[in-house]
Amino acid sequence: MKVIRFSEAEQYEPQKDWKRVCLCGEKEISIEHFVKPPRHASPIHEHPNAQVLVVLKGRLAIVTEEEGELEVGEGDAVFIPGNQSHVVKNALAEPSIGLDIFVPGRSFDFWLKRNNAATKS
Repeated sequence: MKVIRFSEAEQYEPQKDWKRVCLCGEKEISIEHFVKPPRHASPIHEHPNAQVLVVLKGRLAIVTEEEGELEVGEGDAVFIPGNQSHVVKNALAEPSIGLDIFVPGRSFDFWLKRNNAATKS
């Protein structure tokens, strides 16, 4: 067993006020707690890992080319298959909070690596 204390967990902000905390960073599964700031949208992206996004507070919209925009609220979950391009948006005027679960686990620094690669292009 491994206990991860929220206050001691690895964390960073991929963009201003978009906070991510690593609650589990294993090869088999990773779990990231996030705070998405008001009116924020992630860049369009994809990853080979399947993802389950759980909304803990607020509302989020997931946008894919195949399904368009789907809005989910507190307690709802969304399954995003691996390699499906998507955007996660918070249209509210207040932060929304959620969990991202990835199977298999992905590197916690996904957004830092992606931001660095975009900067070098």
